[in-house]
Amino acid sequence: MRAEAPQDAGGRLPATVIGLGLVSLLTDLSSDAIFPLLPAFLAALGAAHVWVGVVEGVADLVASLLKYFVGLVADRRPTLKPLVLFGYGVSTVARPLVALAAAPWHVLAVRIADRVGKGVRSSPRDALIAGATDAAIRGRAFGFHRAMDHAGAALGTMLASGLLWLLGTGTSGVTLHTMRQVFVVAAVPGVLAMLALVLTPEPRRAAPKRDATGVEAAPLPPALRRGLLAVILFAIANATDAFLLVKAMELGASPALTPMLWLLLHLVKAATGTRGGRLSDRVGKKRALMLGWSVYALTWGAVGLVGSLPVLFGVTAIYGTSHGLVEGAEKALVAELAGGRRLGKAFGAYNLAVGVAALVSSTTFGWVWDHLGGRVAFVGSALFAVLAVVALAVLVPAPVKPANAAELRPTAAEYP
Repeated sequence: MRAEAPQDAGGRLPATVIGLGLVSLLTDLSSDAIFPLLPAFLAALGAAHVWVGVVEGVADLVASLLKYFVGLVADRRPTLKPLVLFGYGVSTVARPLVALAAAPWHVLAVRIADRVGKGVRSSPRDALIAGATDAAIRGRAFGFHRAMDHAGAALGTMLASGLLWLLGTGTSGVTLHTMRQVFVVAAVPGVLAMLALVLTPEPRRAAPKRDATGVEAAPLPPALRRGLLAVILFAIANATDAFLLVKAMELGASPALTPMLWLLLHLVKAATGTRGGRLSDRVGKKRALMLGWSVYALTWGAVGLVGSLPVLFGVTAIYGTSHGLVEGAEKALVAELAGGRRLGKAFGAYNLAVGVAALVSSTTFGWVWDHLGGRVAFVGSALFAVLAVVALAVLVPAPVKPANAAELRPTAAEYP
């Protein structure tokens, strides 16, 4: 398939970005037909709240370790698509195996296998997106990709809820057996994602030089390292959204109703993702992140204080806008602070940092909830998010916009 050049500012998103967005939509459709049911599934298997944090935290840590090392490999390869294909393939095979789980640790094992696939694909995929787009529209490109993620999550939630109704459960009486049936059907969109990925074009590039300058082993730019410190603080605040489902269950939501909260959350994320990326391209990635992290702090803390399901749904809708403001801008900032070079390593370091922090965040959040209550857990995370805003303001100076946006593309010094 014909390779394409990075697009100029103001132009359409390249076919690579659109294709990867479709792949993510289908993958998340598969994943989120399963994920919103996992808290209820774990509870039915006898797991405590802390298990929700352990499952997600350990799974994300495994993925993040792989993201870093695969990112280093990606910078030495002329083609990245085979790595992306392998990663999606592992997840597609592993994900439906959760239907066979008979104990909480079985769920953990399947989630780790699923996240191994995510760890292999994420850094080369992000490098593909960054390399296929001009720096001036990179926030929009990453925002679009995340919006497609969330659109798939919304569709997956609708699929799970529809299947529960078709299986005759209504709004109550969801059993382990019916959830297992949903998990099996969820494998179908994953297979379609693999077909879409095969048809997605990859921009042509040459492998990096391996010379005496040690370009591949060079440390990350100081500005990026400082930026990652702020990102780590926010990641510690950013416990898994699965705790929103636990909160809904605590307020009396049935296993068939909790996916509706997940649906609402991802509809908002999908609606705001591309717009948030556009905003970061206009006002700067740092300002967009400070705004998004502030909205997160206010709304996540508020979740811990609400006492009814209707209010929880309303707060969750506002909370979802923080993701639209943050997700595209955060990855675009990584590419910007990396100067467009060694993108595999830059995104690998970013994903590793976020993953280690996610293990600390989600596991600690679950422990605090079990021992001190949900209100303390939510408000404590919100305070950490405020600390991240302050750190970003202090550690990352306002970037100087290059005279030519193409300056942020990989250069001949890196590729022959």
